[in-house]
Amino acid sequence: MSVDFFSATCKEPVQTSELFGICDDQDGDKAYTDICKAEKWIATVKNKNQVKVTFIAIDHCITVLKEGTNDMESTCDGMLTFEDHIFLVELKKQRKGGWLSEAKGQLENTINLLHEHQRPVLHGIRYKKAFVCNRKHPNFKTIDNELSKKFFKESNGFRLDVQAEIVI
Repeated sequence: MSVDFFSATCKEPVQTSELFGICDDQDGDKAYTDICKAEKWIATVKNKNQVKVTFIAIDHCITVLKEGTNDMESTCDGMLTFEDHIFLVELKKQRKGGWLSEAKGQLENTINLLHEHQRPVLHGIRYKKAFVCNRKHPNFKTIDNELSKKFFKESNGFRLDVQAEIVI
């Protein structure tokens, strides 16, 4: 069964705010954008030129089952789309543990599913990034160059970025 990652059901209205956040209340509901309650933001989106950006929730919104089972695939929280860009976003609120490895795995799985179900759409997208955003580590900058190169190669062109600020 084909999965539509660009489903209108999970797509928020176009956002043009210069500054907004992406939130995940960790209550089993989908991630969402917000312009008012900065204390809830896990990722901060800076959109200085007020580009028309669309947020699409993936986790807890788009149903992707593991083949031959009723188990859900592990996916990232959502994606931002604009012009010829797609930014996948995984949100974390963890101080310790394997949060980076877990987030990277969720992004990789989502990318594989996108390639499986949306290959023609992805082909037309020029700029692809995968963001790991952790409120407890907002300025995480130490990403191994080898890890970054490996991720780019294995994801067919997605760049990995680990920080809580997304610049449009």
